Amino acid sequence: MTDLHAVILCPGQGAQAVGMGKAWHEASEAARRIFAQADEALGESLDRPLSEICFNGPADLLNRTDIAQPAIYVCSVACHRGLVERNGQLPLTAMAGLSLGEYTALCLAGVFDFVPGLRLVARRGRLMQEAAQRCRSGMVAVAGADQEQAQAICDEARGGDVLVCANVNAPSQIVLSGHADACQRAADAAGRRGLRATPLAVAGAFHSPLMQSAADGMATALDHMSFQPPKVRVWSNVTAQPHHPQDMELLKRRLVEQIVSPVRWSEICQELVGGGTMSYHELAPGVVLRGLMRRIDRNVKVINHDQP
Repeated sequence: MTDLHAVILCPGQGAQAVGMGKAWHEASEAARRIFAQADEALGESLDRPLSEICFNGPADLLNRTDIAQPAIYVCSVACHRGLVERNGQLPLTAMAGLSLGEYTALCLAGVFDFVPGLRLVARRGRLMQEAAQRCRSGMVAVAGADQEQAQAICDEARGGDVLVCANVNAPSQIVLSGHADACQRAADAAGRRGLRATPLAVAGAFHSPLMQSAADGMATALDHMSFQPPKVRVWSNVTAQPHHPQDMELLKRRLVEQIVSPVRWSEICQELVGGGTMSYHELAPGVVLRGLMRRIDRNVKVINHDQP
């Protein structure tokens, strides 16, 4: 990581796996401090230390929205601290994170400190878990569909339910989100078009209007947070543009909107790639963002740091 024009990419929910962050914990004192701070900050709220859940599972506990979100945030920050410990602080061009990963990017950009950010992310995970439990809902990934095709599937399958395009992860990978019956109708409609539809193992319809109660709760939580202007550009999932460098109240509104709005990851990456010659670094856990970048622009190499 010696390139002066580096972009940090921060993973979102779905990147979690049992054992995440363990290698960084073993290899880096700075990473160990992050996990220790997280265990102390969350205390008894998870019944077990977060680090123990990350390293040892079980998977069904780690995959819970209220656990996965703080776990990924902590693992990503620990990875970054470990990289800085080894290589020194890098001058960066930009940071971007997929959904939850936007919070990691904001933390690393100095908008808020690690522990207040962890508490905020844990609150987000609980609110989204609670919103998901209010009705039968889900998400389905449609491979091979462009945005126009995905929108046509939504319009055909929606009926009287909620069904929206929730994640534009890559030009040919779009995730739909809504009521469970509508998701099933969408999978059937995709199949009739010769497209592959895969239901996702998620708690509910993230990035859809069914998350409005979570958005309302996050608005209250964010009101009590003190934000500082980012030290480097951080890209918004809602607008697919960098956050305003000085308007912190607007930034908070964007984070509220993010919970019920589509994730425009493909657009973000296309903008980042178009910004000149840079190196791209994906933080732990997982390799999801490297895989998505291959679908967005095969000429771009993402250096993955899941392992030290």
